[in-house]
Amino acid sequence: MAFSSYFCHSPLLALKINHFRNNGAAELELCNKLIVRSRVNLIRDWSFIRGSRLVLKQKVMRLTHKKATPIYASLLSGSQLASSAFTIGTTAVLPFYTLMVLAPNSELTKKSMQSNVPYAILGILYAFLLYLSWTPETVELIFASKYLLPELASIGKMFSNEMTLASAWIHLLVIDLFAARQVFQDGKENQIETRHSVSLCLFFCPIGIFSHIITKALTKTTKENKHDL
Repeated sequence: MAFSSYFCHSPLLALKINHFRNNGAAELELCNKLIVRSRVNLIRDWSFIRGSRLVLKQKVMRLTHKKATPIYASLLSGSQLASSAFTIGTTAVLPFYTLMVLAPNSELTKKSMQSNVPYAILGILYAFLLYLSWTPETVELIFASKYLLPELASIGKMFSNEMTLASAWIHLLVIDLFAARQVFQDGKENQIETRHSVSLCLFFCPIGIFSHIITKALTKTTKENKHDL
């Protein structure tokens, strides 16, 4: 009974109840939850002179907005950085493939294929992402087996990190573009059609290289047959 009278006569809670009642049933329900979640600490104050007494101390749970921790903010920024690097790297190589496929004989394509600037820029981006994704556990995941060889499970675990995955994607883009350039230049030297093989090198590099080998062999056979005739 004392507890209920205390809550009813508390000026702070009375003001809150009147305020929420004026604003509707929804806020009144919130007030009721606030009262239920209120905790009363009973503090026993002992003294040989005054004896013992009970002091009621009201503690109202406050509803506060929980801020993001520094670790969560760091992970969020890392995820955004990996996503941005993924997009930038993919977009950066597309113009070179476009030139090799749509304008293989232009002077711009020739100069672009002779330049090593794209590989240097992508190499720096890859090194930066690799640095950010590197952890003490990375070496253990790479050489997980007893023969110091990679294992599929450990590599899969390593690539579960978005930063590592982004660095691997940049790695693939560089290798694929380099292979496509080699196919393109070999086709120019030997007068072989390379547009289909270069296109395959963008996402299926081994198939693109194999396609070029087949095309080169067929072109050579056709030329020899024409020469014999």
